[in-house]
Amino acid sequence: MAKYFPVIGLEIHCQLSTRTKMFCGCEIEVNTTANKHVCPVCLGMPGAMPVPNRKAVEYAIRLGLALNCEIDLNAMWTRKNYFYPDLPKGYQITQTGGLPVYDHPICKNGWIEVTLEDGTVKRIGITRIHMEEDAGKLVHDMSPTSSHFDANRCGTPLCEIVTEPDIRSPEEAVLALQKIKQILEYTQVSNANMENGNMRCDGNISLRASEDAPFGTRCEIKNLNSFTNLEKALYAEIMLQTVTLDAGREVEQCTKRFDPNANKTIVIRSKEDAHDYKYFPEPDMVRLVTSPEFVENIRKTLPELPDARRERFVNEYGVTAYDAQVLTIEREVSEWFDSAAKNCKTPKILANWVISELLREVKELEGGLAAVKITPEQLATLVNLIADNTISGKIAKQVFAEMFETGEDPEKIIKEKGLVQVTDVSAIEPIVREVIAANEKQFAEFKSGNNPKMKGFFVGQVMKKSGGKANPGLVNQILDKLAAE
Repeated sequence: MAKYFPVIGLEIHCQLSTRTKMFCGCEIEVNTTANKHVCPVCLGMPGAMPVPNRKAVEYAIRLGLALNCEIDLNAMWTRKNYFYPDLPKGYQITQTGGLPVYDHPICKNGWIEVTLEDGTVKRIGITRIHMEEDAGKLVHDMSPTSSHFDANRCGTPLCEIVTEPDIRSPEEAVLALQKIKQILEYTQVSNANMENGNMRCDGNISLRASEDAPFGTRCEIKNLNSFTNLEKALYAEIMLQTVTLDAGREVEQCTKRFDPNANKTIVIRSKEDAHDYKYFPEPDMVRLVTSPEFVENIRKTLPELPDARRERFVNEYGVTAYDAQVLTIEREVSEWFDSAAKNCKTPKILANWVISELLREVKELEGGLAAVKITPEQLATLVNLIADNTISGKIAKQVFAEMFETGEDPEKIIKEKGLVQVTDVSAIEPIVREVIAANEKQFAEFKSGNNPKMKGFFVGQVMKKSGGKANPGLVNQILDKLAAE
């Protein structure tokens, strides 16, 4: 029986994939010359007036609708005051505040559902989604004695997604983060690339003595940039808090970072409360007023989301629930399969080809699925050729390898290499008889019925001798006929 019970909530920060920054017209460009895209607004110069980015507002509402949130038609901008070298203004414009009267994020009271390992579906609440601007970037590796400041990232539009403390294990936390990342990608409001910093996660965790006891003192683990690190960091903090409570000490509220090499969480500062930031309404901007019509127009543009697409793949294409789950993890893969399945006679077999052959090759391919030379229509054609008995499954793998390398149509490859499957009984039977003659002892064993595996041996030998061109179904029929003689 567990000694302590974790209570976990997530704060997920994602950069919105707009062309320009949150409050100015500076272009967003990564991996470019330092301080290339800056202006008086994003540098916080006196008298520079911010103007909200309409596209960023649309994206925030789009995300909120996808996460089943209520949209605040009268959201508020606030100033969060703190000093750090990468924040030239000395404050951040956000939508959260120390008092309820200031607390008007653009989205609130949403939820997601995740499927746990035992198959049960769990609902996790979304407390809020608020918009804010990103800080700049400090560069420490240019000099051993100084740091440099790059302001290109200043003012990049962000959404922060805050979950309710409904998560009860590190595994559930990973499922929740994966689901939110999926929705970010499907709605295309963010690139959601954790390695590139488009998306990062903070984990809040506390322990309590029982599942109905009051929440304990929480610690926040900042800037977790992978699913693996999120899970490891939460487990490391559970272990540390367990040892602390067992020793009769109190857990202190603080902000931490995770050291993956040492597999431990490290305190970086005592936890600030809202009053430490001296929040007040942003004096340079009025409330962010939107109309119900504006929101409904955005709702109409929502794409098919992962859960709905997964269900459609099962119902429309007859794929298994597991295959549908794999095919919908990434938006690009799901759209690729969907496009191919519309032209395929056997979508269930196509799903096997996408998962076992295509995705295996894509894993090693620089550029991922976007760099694949095969089109969805070409793979659908290849699977149709198997269904039509034009080629065997074995030959299809050979053709697929050639298609992956060259991008050529399967019919052209089959014609040029003479790979059409042999379906003429008069052409196959001599090969079967030749294989039997070379394996008389094994054929006698097959004929006696004492070793059913012998049939597979003969089919394999015939396929090998025919270069994979013999129709396996006909080979089976011929073997049965000759065994009955």
